[in-house]
Amino acid sequence: MSFLYFVLPALGGYTLTSLYLLKNPHVLHKRKCTAFWARHISHRGGCGERIESTMEAFTNAVEQGTQMLEMDCHLTKDRHVVVSHDENLLRQTGLDATISSLTLQDLPLYKEKLEVTFNQGHYSSGSDRQIALLEDVFRKFPKMPISIEIKEDNDQLIKEVSDLVKKYAREEITVWASVSSSIMKKCLKTNDALPHSFSIIKGVLLLLLFYTGLLPFVPLKESILHFYLPRVMNRSVLSHCVMLFYTYSLTMRRSLLKHLAARGIQVHLFVCNSDEDIKTAIDLGATGVMTDYPTLLTNYLCRNNDLN
Repeated sequence: MSFLYFVLPALGGYTLTSLYLLKNPHVLHKRKCTAFWARHISHRGGCGERIESTMEAFTNAVEQGTQMLEMDCHLTKDRHVVVSHDENLLRQTGLDATISSLTLQDLPLYKEKLEVTFNQGHYSSGSDRQIALLEDVFRKFPKMPISIEIKEDNDQLIKEVSDLVKKYAREEITVWASVSSSIMKKCLKTNDALPHSFSIIKGVLLLLLFYTGLLPFVPLKESILHFYLPRVMNRSVLSHCVMLFYTYSLTMRRSLLKHLAARGIQVHLFVCNSDEDIKTAIDLGATGVMTDYPTLLTNYLCRNNDLN
């Protein structure tokens, strides 16, 4: 019984301290100051309005007021860094071949119409069907923040991306992104001057820290949390409704997102392709919304006086 006299006060004190620091993280942590703060992010360059990851898509997104471009990069056989969501080109071009097996000159054109992954049954088209070079994107949009996801465990790809970032002096406005912790470690080992996002393992650890009350005490190196809005991820599969409930309940905690934002960590929820999803993301505390439809997002933010 005497054991409880020590444990209960200690547990109560820990809980109260944790809750206080969750709401007041500045007591222990200096707020991160990234060189950009993006409210409006275009997924694959705004692939609902133009063919994904093309220069035309990126140009359209920028013209519509996007504040950040999101993209994936791969390396050709002759070591050119190109922008493409998939390494295998079957879905995008109809050719069952990998980018790494082809030279830049041999890369095929995108299909004339391409289905929007997060809006099934809807297609995008455009006059530009060329697979873009990352260097061309950097050259045309020198001040635009860009998130680059690295999917392949490819040291040469990581080095080439890093070299291009250095060449165009973009280290403060280019983000390393990867779901893989091992790939992220290689990215940071190659160039740790770039801000970076949470990997899946780091995201799970973030949740564990939050639910054990340890998060307010722990320093975080990441600058951005990219996370699916669970209703978007599960919408098309009715049988996932139970999973959706638990995923939503566990991850979409406003107190967690507010804590991260107060520490200067941007929270980008995606892929929000309707006014309802955009509103849900913002109401939950997202600092940024990622969409396939940059015009839709701009119109929503303008109507709600929420551009900054």
